Amino acid sequence: MSGHRKSLQHRLFGSVRRRASADLDAGAAEDLWLLVGLGNPGPRYAPTRHNVGFQLLDELARREGIAVDKLQKKAATGRGHLCGKRVVLAKPLTFMNLSGDSVSALVQFYKVPLKRLLVIYDDLDTDVGAVRFRAKGGTGGHNGMRSISQRLGGKNEFPRLRIGIGRPTSSIPIASYVTQPFTSSEKREVEGAIAEGIQVIETLLSLGVERALSGVRV
Repeated sequence: MSGHRKSLQHRLFGSVRRRASADLDAGAAEDLWLLVGLGNPGPRYAPTRHNVGFQLLDELARREGIAVDKLQKKAATGRGHLCGKRVVLAKPLTFMNLSGDSVSALVQFYKVPLKRLLVIYDDLDTDVGAVRFRAKGGTGGHNGMRSISQRLGGKNEFPRLRIGIGRPTSSIPIASYVTQPFTSSEKREVEGAIAEGIQVIETLLSLGVERALSGVRV
């Protein structure tokens, strides 16, 4: 990591503890899941469309009382239990386009099989507030997912949860659109999508991928 990027991470996440605690050692339990929300670090991006993966993970952490405050493998991480499974919650701090640097390192560190890696991210091709869960798939042109796939050796056989942000109705460039905050009406829809997304995650961990795909919710 360059000195500039390391310095930037420390400025943005000064409260994130530098050393993971002893219960975050490599070779974690066989039932451990790695739940990753994608976004861009820092308060400037926190309320934006591209950060809905962070937003869902933050809400899940709040509900479960998991502090996502440890700096590990270029991510803010926190560990706890959800639906009887051990989980590591992670928010890559690399900025969206380099998400794979962090995710691949965490997968290797915890020896997590791809079937127990869940990535949560925004989707331009899905209506605002819609939730889509898939057991595997392509990157769909999403820069964060493209980075993850590349760093995992082209593998895409891991579950993913997409939260719709819709496409712009005007000629605004996509890069500008995704870094804009949601409108007031969209916020209500996204809040509902986050709640639904958490239900999907709970079903996935409790009942497995097939039941989650079928629409069953716990």
